[in-house]
Amino acid sequence: MAPFPAHPAHDDLRRRWSTALVAARDGAVEPDPAPYAENLLARWAEPQRRYHTTGHLVAVLDHVDVLAPHAQDPAAVRLAAWFHDAVYRPDRSENEERSAALAERALPEAGVGPARTAEVARLVRLTTTHDPRPGDTDGEVLCDADLAILAAPPGDYAAYAAAVREEYAFVPDDAFRAGRAGVLRQLLALPALFRTPHGAAHWEAAARHNLGTELALLSA
Repeated sequence: MAPFPAHPAHDDLRRRWSTALVAARDGAVEPDPAPYAENLLARWAEPQRRYHTTGHLVAVLDHVDVLAPHAQDPAAVRLAAWFHDAVYRPDRSENEERSAALAERALPEAGVGPARTAEVARLVRLTTTHDPRPGDTDGEVLCDADLAILAAPPGDYAAYAAAVREEYAFVPDDAFRAGRAGVLRQLLALPALFRTPHGAAHWEAAARHNLGTELALLSA
């Protein structure tokens, strides 16, 4: 994969990757984190993406920072945030599995030990369902951070929904509306969208309002 073009706006992401990787490899100083950052950033900037872009990556990392005190292994959660949509093709259903497999290949080479590599891959696979088991605090943090967009202010939520539609532009409108409505109904049927105390207190009500509004618009 070609190196990600240098751009000042992404320097902070490069720094955050380096910090996360160094924290996760328990004192190992090699290899250089930079090539891995470039590969991941190039993936997150692929042309088929409209919502699952570096903007989404930044948002998830920011939300992980807010929720990190709840996690048992924040270093693993931060790496999982980097990998959770590293492979993304909207016309395929195995993106989470392929993203987890990428983490399993890349992280040992980057100096991360087997136990933490396995935890990162587990967390990435968990984003298929966003349904962590009780007591899985790492899973709760990653899933809440990934879903936090659902609780965005209405204008930001509308932009998110529009970007998702753009990613699925190859799907006919009627089919997209039916499929998206099914996803929204599944989310609204969950007993809780957010599992961390912060997410439950600050995001649950707003997210349910946004989901209900979008569902009503799709059904109109």
